[in-house]
Amino acid sequence: MTDKKYAETHHTDKNNYDYITISNDENKVRIYTLKNGLKIFLAQNFDAPRIQTFIPVRTGSNNDPSDNTGLAHYLEHMMFKGTSKIGTHNWEQEKVLIEKISDLYEEHKAEQNSELKKEIYKKIDEISQEASQYAIANEYDKAISSLGASGTNAHTWFDETVYKNNIPNNELEKWLKVEKERFSEIVLRLFHTELESVYEEFNRAQDNDSRLVNYELMDALFPTHPNGQQTTLGNPEHLKNPSMKAIHKYFDEYYVPNNYAIVLVGDLDFEKTVVLVDEYFGQLSYRELPKKDLIIEKPLTEIVERTVKSPTTPRLQLAWRTDSYGTKEAMLADITANILSNRGEAGLLDLNINQTQKMLWAQAYSLGLKQYGYFSLVAVPKENQTLSEAKEMMLEQIELLKKGDFPDWILPAIINDFKLQRLKGLETAEGLATNLYDTYIKGRTWEEELSEMDEYASFTKQDIIDFANAFFKDNYVVINKEKGVNDQLLRVDNPGITPIKINREAQSEFLKEILADKTEDIQPEFINYQEEIKTDSVQSKKISFVKNKYNEISQVHFIFPFGSDHYRDLAISTQVLQYLGTEKFSPEDLKKEFFKIGISNDFKTHSDQLTISLSGLESNIEKGISLLQHWMYNAKPDQEIYNQFVETILENREAIKKDKNRIMTALTTYTKLGENSRFLDVISKDELESAKVEEFTDRMKNLFSFPYQIFFYGKDFEGFKNYIPNYISSEDFTVSEPRKYPEQETSGKVYFTNYDMVQMEMSKIGKTNNVNPENFGKINVFNEYFGRGLSSIVFQEIRESKSLAYSAYVSYSPNSELNHPDYITTYIGTQPDKLQIAVDTMTDLMDKLPEVPVQFENAKNSALKQIASTRITRTNIFFNTLRLKKLGIDYDFRKDIYNQIENLNFEEIKQFYQTEIKPIQFNTAIIGKKENLNLEAVEQMGTFEEVGLKEIFGY
Repeated sequence: MTDKKYAETHHTDKNNYDYITISNDENKVRIYTLKNGLKIFLAQNFDAPRIQTFIPVRTGSNNDPSDNTGLAHYLEHMMFKGTSKIGTHNWEQEKVLIEKISDLYEEHKAEQNSELKKEIYKKIDEISQEASQYAIANEYDKAISSLGASGTNAHTWFDETVYKNNIPNNELEKWLKVEKERFSEIVLRLFHTELESVYEEFNRAQDNDSRLVNYELMDALFPTHPNGQQTTLGNPEHLKNPSMKAIHKYFDEYYVPNNYAIVLVGDLDFEKTVVLVDEYFGQLSYRELPKKDLIIEKPLTEIVERTVKSPTTPRLQLAWRTDSYGTKEAMLADITANILSNRGEAGLLDLNINQTQKMLWAQAYSLGLKQYGYFSLVAVPKENQTLSEAKEMMLEQIELLKKGDFPDWILPAIINDFKLQRLKGLETAEGLATNLYDTYIKGRTWEEELSEMDEYASFTKQDIIDFANAFFKDNYVVINKEKGVNDQLLRVDNPGITPIKINREAQSEFLKEILADKTEDIQPEFINYQEEIKTDSVQSKKISFVKNKYNEISQVHFIFPFGSDHYRDLAISTQVLQYLGTEKFSPEDLKKEFFKIGISNDFKTHSDQLTISLSGLESNIEKGISLLQHWMYNAKPDQEIYNQFVETILENREAIKKDKNRIMTALTTYTKLGENSRFLDVISKDELESAKVEEFTDRMKNLFSFPYQIFFYGKDFEGFKNYIPNYISSEDFTVSEPRKYPEQETSGKVYFTNYDMVQMEMSKIGKTNNVNPENFGKINVFNEYFGRGLSSIVFQEIRESKSLAYSAYVSYSPNSELNHPDYITTYIGTQPDKLQIAVDTMTDLMDKLPEVPVQFENAKNSALKQIASTRITRTNIFFNTLRLKKLGIDYDFRKDIYNQIENLNFEEIKQFYQTEIKPIQFNTAIIGKKENLNLEAVEQMGTFEEVGLKEIFGY
């Protein structure tokens, strides 16, 4: 019997803590288990003196009580409200009032008479007002941001609730102190205002087309299992009738140390870290988990077909139920999905549907959950195709799988790609930490996770054929997403709450202790770009090199100093190329060749720059360059393929004009830049249809005869310099002058676009002065203090105090290029009946910058700690220099920003606000249902104009 490549080994560290490692684990993960059952996953990553933290709890919406769905998600929100120590300045008084509120919610839930329910809610609102005088909003976030944390967030899903922070490594103990307190108890303070935010999130989801389809799909796939019967956001009736007692019960049952883990990956010391974790979390008690009956779904034995409608482009989704994540069936489903569509775009759907433009788009994927999962096909048909025709085309590809009609080379290529993606994923602290928490949530061991690649590699082509024939029967779900009015829209109405008072300057004793407990500062490290980037010249081309210190993955970037402002057809030319082959290779064969050698290619066209990138194992990079240039130099013009491409482009344009998010982006851009922007300077239908394909292929064939520079990220610079001359041509072309686009003044105009949706979304955009890098430190602190993040003034006032929106922010954005203006943007997404008060609140906040010294100092210190503990690594070393060059800077400018913030006082922020922001006039973009628009209120904002889709998209 051969030894396993990956096997658990048990150790004891110098402090007598037992831990497990896995042989041949390149990341050297240690897994500890404390006496109370708490799992601790530790790994080192020295990219920066920071630690990625996750606290994954093995519970989610699948454990919601059937009469309290949405509870796990709501509890996640409430975990940011503090405890009896965090978030209060008089717990004894507050506690009495919160208990009264809790009892009233039980009365409210039990009461059937709607008028009596309203009366009870009025009492809840009254007592909540009284209780709020003792509450300190967002104190958890103030504590965490004082550490210099970033990425503070959480999410809830089927079987998981995950809490996230990225912290400087010198603040680990304070982070543990805060999190231990947070996980030791839950206090449901400011409950009804947060409930209103959850309503807003629910209503916002009603306008999310993907959720609409997914809810229907899961309901049909899992008619009895919570996977399909309990959505994360919950049933609207349950949301309107919450139970604080039920939330406490859920917390007590599932938020126990034997049901969550601490995942820490970064610049840490193993032994010291586990001692600290034990010191804080070891105090918490083990508790038996509730017994749950396993729900077994009956096998699907027929085709279940459903239809939903929304304003977006029609599409089709098919799904077959699979076994759970990590099972043989789930792994075979995953490989099969990749045979159909993969990153190399060399799957059956990629080549037979997308490459040949038989539909607008088609894709396969598989999703493995803790219990069950599914394999899915998604198709977006062309306008002249029915959903039934799209379905048949997809099923034809399934038949090819059953017959084994797919190439032998694709299976090893897929496995190699899996390995490559895992290598990329695990090289960062966040990537490794994410993989660790996901393994924990799914109840798998790290040994099983590491062995997975070898299991994938053991499957043969015959295994796939056998699987396809056994798995793909008439036992699937079909969701037809038709274009039309969504008659399933549900809205949770505003119950009517009185805004609470925010105690901005108050601090609990707990927070005072955290702030007073000074740690030795991490010293910032500013990079010397000249030392880190090696440069050379080969055949007049500048070549820059940054060494990859982590793995065998390499990248080469050809960077051209021109973009779509110089050549309007540049982006179209790179897109047309994707559908063309050469005399030697068909378009489909080219995709296969790239995928065989594990090299991905990417063409990115910006207004002033084109970048062509290759990425993969360094040993294959030269093959990738050779294949890329063969393709570009020898692209075979095919007018018929081009005409199909034009049809696809035009249909895609129509599809985009039905998508709410794309409409809002277009409307916001129109509001900002007006009718003469580059965004609207699109190649017209007539131009596309009358063009000859040679115009575009010639552009590609000549590209390498233009000026460009090369950036190589890898290990062997000398080797690269030896072969790259073979791929450099003479420079025969000069770059054309770019077109200039006006940057209009924002002058009090209001632009509205009608769209059938539950919410209203509004964005105000103001043009300010030209960018000045000397303001960057002030901008950083202003955004942190006033407009962004959980403890910002805007978030506290609009969401915490008045519950006017789930999402609201103000952001000052400096321009990326000298001699161009900065912009300030405000955003609110809310219910139509709240829009006016939300706008008034935002206007009041913007009219006079609130002064809260404690909050300013917190924002300032947080910004300093983030800069001090951030390191510039990998390809960012080079690409940062390109960004800085546009600002006329040739060194690590963070040094100047850091120094400015260090000496910054509130008067300077106020002065910046008075001169750069307050005088600005704004234009306003609003999207929503016209019948819900309060025209009288909107006209007070400025000159009102309704704009159509053609105006804002340019076609």
